[in-house]
Amino acid sequence: MRCGYTTGACATAAAKAALTALLTQQYQQEATIRLPIGQETTFQMAHCHFSPQQATAGTIKDAGDDPDVTHGALIEATVSWLAEPGIVLDGGQGVGRVTKPGLPVPVGEAAINPVPRKMIMDTVREVLEQHGVSRGVKVVISVPEGEKIAEKTLNPRLGIIGGISILGTRGIVVPFSTAAYKASVAQAIKVARTNGCDHLVLTTGGRSEKHAMGLYPDLPEEAFIEMGDFVGFALKQCKRQGIGRVSLAGMMGKFSKAAQGVMMVHSKSAPVDFNFLAELAEESGAPAEVVETVRQANTAAEVGNLMHELGYSRFFEKLCQACCRAGLKEVDGGIELETVIFTFKGVLLGRAVINDRCH
Repeated sequence: MRCGYTTGACATAAAKAALTALLTQQYQQEATIRLPIGQETTFQMAHCHFSPQQATAGTIKDAGDDPDVTHGALIEATVSWLAEPGIVLDGGQGVGRVTKPGLPVPVGEAAINPVPRKMIMDTVREVLEQHGVSRGVKVVISVPEGEKIAEKTLNPRLGIIGGISILGTRGIVVPFSTAAYKASVAQAIKVARTNGCDHLVLTTGGRSEKHAMGLYPDLPEEAFIEMGDFVGFALKQCKRQGIGRVSLAGMMGKFSKAAQGVMMVHSKSAPVDFNFLAELAEESGAPAEVVETVRQANTAAEVGNLMHELGYSRFFEKLCQACCRAGLKEVDGGIELETVIFTFKGVLLGRAVINDRCH
């Protein structure tokens, strides 16, 4: 599958093209930069315009075969002269601004992460040196559609307002990599911790998050984190970052796997063990014919609906307890762990808490 490039790499290439256009007063069709992983890559410019005082260049972000929300976005850089020496880097339209502590960028600054920031600064410095120029320049990175794109990211929850972040530690995007999502989950946990949250609610998706918000109305927005399928990873991050109380909120399918100790609950990660669910049904007092129906079920949701209709609330309590035990085993205890299971429409099926903070 085809690799793509990060917003940081695109911004660096656009900055190099814009500065070169400003220095030479010539149209730049492309710019070649060195990525953090060491390879040189040439980026084609979508546009370039300049005057003696200012130049702007833009490139279209190519995420390769990765389903990145910024794929196809125009990443622009505008470079202008400063009266004093030095290089000033800032974000313009569509680049978010940090409003909460806990991120790698200080509050008040544009959301241009440390590695892209260094890439841009080093590249600009290099181009100025190559042309023997000691004048100061200001570089502004913009993403015209950034504010709209940011609605599909975790940025608003992280306190990054007004657009996307300029990211990337390697310069390339690996197709269908889970690294970026994991990094965003870890970052969200850090932001929540820095802002004083000791109780986090980890959800498997947007729908379960909505249901969970109704259950914990007093918790601030940053306490709710979409962990996706990465149950084990998110729990380990919570423990590592000193979170004392964690609530897992989700639905039957994924939590039926988590209860068995499967901590990566993607639909392809592992099948639901219907024998396990049948045993829980039996322990909950269900008669033999119901237990057998559970054993022969096609989906975990089908089991959940059946047990709910028949009124076996003990089944869901046992399932939630199993999730808690499996989660605590994954992180070797030391936290208070709660599991909450909802139906698709938000009906609370069951919940259980195991406090292992003294471990």
